[in-house]
Amino acid sequence: MSGVEPRTKLDLERIVFIGRTFEEYLEVFSLSVERLKGKKILDCPAGACSFTAVANKLGLEVTACDIAYYFSGEELKNKGLQDIEHAMEHMQKAKSNYNWSYFKDIEGLRMHRLNALKDCTNHMKESQGRYVPVTLPSLPFKDGEFDILLSAHFLFMYADRLDYQFHISTIHELLRVAKEEVRIFPLVDLEGKRYEHLDQLIGYLADNGYSAEEVPVAYEFQANANSMLIIKRLLI
Repeated sequence: MSGVEPRTKLDLERIVFIGRTFEEYLEVFSLSVERLKGKKILDCPAGACSFTAVANKLGLEVTACDIAYYFSGEELKNKGLQDIEHAMEHMQKAKSNYNWSYFKDIEGLRMHRLNALKDCTNHMKESQGRYVPVTLPSLPFKDGEFDILLSAHFLFMYADRLDYQFHISTIHELLRVAKEEVRIFPLVDLEGKRYEHLDQLIGYLADNGYSAEEVPVAYEFQANANSMLIIKRLLI
């Protein structure tokens, strides 16, 4: 596959393997099971999220992709357990930067993250074909292979290390494989600041035949991370 680094070049220690639950995804992207029925959905990058695992057990058709999937499920499970504990230590110090209405407290957050990791890695053993290793901005899927593409906690969040051109290249690739729409959450960086090039990006998409709408969501854990971007191809 174009753009994929050889397996030996990947360093598992540099990959953070933490994920959200299926229920969080529905809140994050303002979706429902009914809305997703009959759709082919891609979660990219999916990390240790349980969305794919739970959705498929509910009869939905979801595929996950992530650079982490070059490693075995057992390696990822062990890494995920370490990463969750490391993250919880960080949360103790930065607790005031977050809204705790959803998780209630750090132990509630830990349980959500552990449940997501468990569901994800168990499902990887049962349905390995649903977990596709990729290295963005390249995807090994056909044009329009999916109806809806969901992308959480990657683009915009890491603006300090992913430049504007990477964002453009990646979003072009996400749009290439999605027939109906791409949803991206959140629209802020790790400091909770709105992505500085977002207006430029929205203008670029409009100039290239797409609509990009900022939509508020009910979910907010990180301060100011309470909206998503919905991108659709304009009908001509």
